[in-house]
Amino acid sequence: MLFGVIVLVVFIVVVLMKTAIVVPQRHEYVVERLGKYRTTLEAGFHILIPFLDKVSYRRNLKEEPVDIGGQTCITADNVTLEVDGIMYIQVVNSRQSAYGIEDYHFAASQLAQTSLRSAIGKISLDNTFEARETLNQQVVEAIDDAAQNWGIKVLRYEIKDIQPPRSVLDAMEKQMQAEREKRAEIARSEGDKQSVINRAEGQRAEAIAKSEGEKMKRINEAEGRAQEILKVAEATAAGIRKVGESLAAPGGKDAANLEVAKKYLDEFGKMAKENNTMIVPGNLTDVSGMVATAMATLKQTSKKRPVPPSRA
Repeated sequence: MLFGVIVLVVFIVVVLMKTAIVVPQRHEYVVERLGKYRTTLEAGFHILIPFLDKVSYRRNLKEEPVDIGGQTCITADNVTLEVDGIMYIQVVNSRQSAYGIEDYHFAASQLAQTSLRSAIGKISLDNTFEARETLNQQVVEAIDDAAQNWGIKVLRYEIKDIQPPRSVLDAMEKQMQAEREKRAEIARSEGDKQSVINRAEGQRAEAIAKSEGEKMKRINEAEGRAQEILKVAEATAAGIRKVGESLAAPGGKDAANLEVAKKYLDEFGKMAKENNTMIVPGNLTDVSGMVATAMATLKQTSKKRPVPPSRA
């Protein structure tokens, strides 16, 4: 009797376990009846027909990261690279994910690897590091096209690491060092060029300043000489005018005779003191005759040269 009760209790528990199903949030269960698809259970409490309905597949609708292991890829310039990445997928149709493919995780990861190898094979090594975004997008598009019947959606793919061979890394390091030295040499040459230009411009400015200064100096000297000549000419004209006015005044000729005679005697006396030998004119005693000759000459000169008008 007790054994029968125990068997009944176990039977009831099994029936309840196969009948009452609670589906968690963001999950879906695929139910089959006698091996054939019947329905897809969403989140919540559900009752099944025992021994006829069966939960065959449980699907998580959350975004799932799938690690893509390292793989060997060959670039367009025949350089071998070791590349790994990570892919994010999401189930959008539980029925298709259950019946469209055996294992969508494995299929998506394999397709990601083949797509990445194909994309890297079309570009050179130098462009590989710069084209990560393009490579990621190409992998996503390739998986999406093939996974339309798998009930999944590839949200994004990211390349984690690109590892070239050691020899390639050494060559890249030498190339980068050469580029740095090249840029440094260009910078030095540009500095030398600018320095030469600056010195040339400075020398040019200095030469211009010196020439301008010399020009102004010459102009000032010329103006000064012109002013000097003009002043001397004005003074000479004024002196001649004064002499003419004095001669024309009453007693002017007598005063001029006396002054000429005095100058004559003074100069003759100086000549006698300074020279041991001198030429003595025949009419040395005829001072009045010499004075008359000098005055006649002065008179003729005054007639030929008009006296400039006096200034107010």
